[in-house]
Amino acid sequence: MEFLTLLGKVFLDFLRATGRVALFTLKTIYYSLTPPFYWKSFLVQLVEVGFYSLPVVALTTLFSGMVIALQTYTGFAQLSAEGAVALVVLISITRELAPVMAGLMVAGRIGASMAAELGTMKVTEQIDALTTLSTNPFRYLVAPRVLAGIVMLPVLVLIGDVIGICGGYVIGVYKLDFNPTTYLSNTWNYLEALDIITGLVKAAVFGFIITLLGCYQGYHSKGGAQGVGAATTNAVVSSSILILIFNYIITEIFFKS
Repeated sequence: MEFLTLLGKVFLDFLRATGRVALFTLKTIYYSLTPPFYWKSFLVQLVEVGFYSLPVVALTTLFSGMVIALQTYTGFAQLSAEGAVALVVLISITRELAPVMAGLMVAGRIGASMAAELGTMKVTEQIDALTTLSTNPFRYLVAPRVLAGIVMLPVLVLIGDVIGICGGYVIGVYKLDFNPTTYLSNTWNYLEALDIITGLVKAAVFGFIITLLGCYQGYHSKGGAQGVGAATTNAVVSSSILILIFNYIITEIFFKS
């Protein structure tokens, strides 16, 4: 009976947490799509999410493209298929590596930052003060962050696509001695709109997940500094897991056989 009691408690806690996240998501969507909008806060978050995340995303995608070029050449050289290196770099970067790596990097930087910021405001009762001043916390704190994530993640991924492909080009031309004209021609000929669109759709979904969970964990944090630390950790871990899960789901949708 103790085992069944424990199992029931875990199940009920799971349902309670799922319902809380679902209600938070619905409120966020509603307040993000209805006026009034806090444009100044939104612009600040655009800079925070996009501009300040650009260096880490650029470095990540650059070296990812370089590594993919080296690894694929090592394998394809045994099959006399070195010409396919450009194709593999292109597909790997645009479909998978750029959106996933950008999502994980932004989750570690922005998701943690949002959870810590809102968590601190929660435990110091600043969010309650906003409510007292007739300012809706969802409109003022959550909605601008979520909208900024949805807008800026695709921009970061698009830049990451270019940088990652350039990284593969640098390795292919200057280390593997590919003809630069041929490499660029192959890359352009293999490029398809669906590859870019898939990565951008993933980026928008990942941006929503990262900012939503960062705000959720911070908004519901409690217990002082220890609670804020736990909220920060939970935001990064849960965002990273959901990014990988939704990466597969979106890939299955777009490339269903």
